[in-house]
Amino acid sequence: MSLEQLIEKCIKQDAKAQSQLYKQYASKLFSLCLKYSKNYAEAEDNLHDAFITVFSKIDQYKNKGSFEGWLKRIAINTSLQRYRENVGVFDIVNEGNIEDVTVDINDESIGIDFLLKIIQELPDRYRLVFNLYVLDGYSHVEISELINVSEGTSKSNLARARMILKEKIEDYKARLSSQSL
Repeated sequence: MSLEQLIEKCIKQDAKAQSQLYKQYASKLFSLCLKYSKNYAEAEDNLHDAFITVFSKIDQYKNKGSFEGWLKRIAINTSLQRYRENVGVFDIVNEGNIEDVTVDINDESIGIDFLLKIIQELPDRYRLVFNLYVLDGYSHVEISELINVSEGTSKSNLARARMILKEKIEDYKARLSSQSL
C-alpha cells in the first residue's frame, strides 16, 4: 500500500492502517521524543500523545513537503508542549557573559553511545536547546518561540550545554589516557 493510500485510510480512521502507520514510524519518532524528554517513560508518553495528534489531525496533511517531516514536527512539538507545561522559571542571563564553547564530537575515541548518554544527562533546558540548535538545526529565534524564553536565554543555555559536554568529554578522555598508562 502506498503512503498516500495509507494516509487516506487513516483519515477514514481505519484501525489497521493506523496500526501500520504506527509500526512504520514509531521507532524513528520515539528516538526523537527521547531527545526532548527527561527519561524513557516520558518519551513513551510523548510518543503516545504525538500519535493521538497525528491520527486526529492527519486530514490536515496536504501532501506538501515530507510526511515524515510533518510527523517529526508533531513529535517535537508534543514533547516541547509537555516541557512547557512542567517548566519552572528560567534563569535571567547576562548575554555579555556568554562564551562560545566548541565541542569536538568527531573525535573517534568518543563513542556515539557515550555522546548520547551525556547529552541525555544535561539539565532539561540545556538539553532541549542543544538538541534543537545543534541536532535539529533550529535558530535561536525559533527556539525562543518554541520554549517561551528570550533569544539570549537560548544562547546562554546552548553555551552552558556545550560547556558541560566539553567538561564531560575532557574527563572521559583523561580517564581513557590514565587507563592506557
